[in-house]
Amino acid sequence: MKMFKTVRNLVLLILVSLIFVACSNKQKEQEYNKPALYWYNKMLKEITIGYIEEADDTFTSLESEHKNSPLVPTSLLILANAHIVVEEYELANYYIDEYNKRFGLSKNIDYVRYMKIKANFLSIGYQYREQKLFTDTIVEIEEFIKKFPTSPYIHLVRDISSRLHMGKAAFDKEISELYKRVGKDNASKLYLEKSKKSWNNPEEIETIKVPWYRSIFE
Repeated sequence: MKMFKTVRNLVLLILVSLIFVACSNKQKEQEYNKPALYWYNKMLKEITIGYIEEADDTFTSLESEHKNSPLVPTSLLILANAHIVVEEYELANYYIDEYNKRFGLSKNIDYVRYMKIKANFLSIGYQYREQKLFTDTIVEIEEFIKKFPTSPYIHLVRDISSRLHMGKAAFDKEISELYKRVGKDNASKLYLEKSKKSWNNPEEIETIKVPWYRSIFE
């Protein structure tokens, strides 16, 4: 008798689970041909509660059904920021690049370029890694300063620039010291000179053991 009850309860649990899954799938299937504002509000709600992947899917529905909606460019920037917050920088850059390709002539393009610099900057997880990213981001910063000298984001960009140059100087200084320890004096001098080009006095840069750059955004 006891075994019968156990089997019955198990069958009931499976039936309830199947009904729940069927209802969920039906609800998902019914979500199409909605107004742009519906998808936009749904995306915002998902971001608010931390469902970033679901927000990506919702944006796909918005874009598919309302490609020319003015909510599309706004959504791209919102999603870029959301992915920066959760440290998914590749996806953040994807949305930023999409915005640049499609809305690159917008009035707030300096903000979008700043977001790109910020995402690249934060994606350098530790001080001496991703050296190409260091160099590429410095180039983007130089272009930003030339093109948008009066931008409200210019001071943040300059701050990032200082931190990147300091990081590059510290990296070259470490290489110089390494070559010096193994007796390669010419190579040591070469990298010390490189270090001085990035930062006038590399000796004032302390050894850094933790990610040192995030505080300006906290």
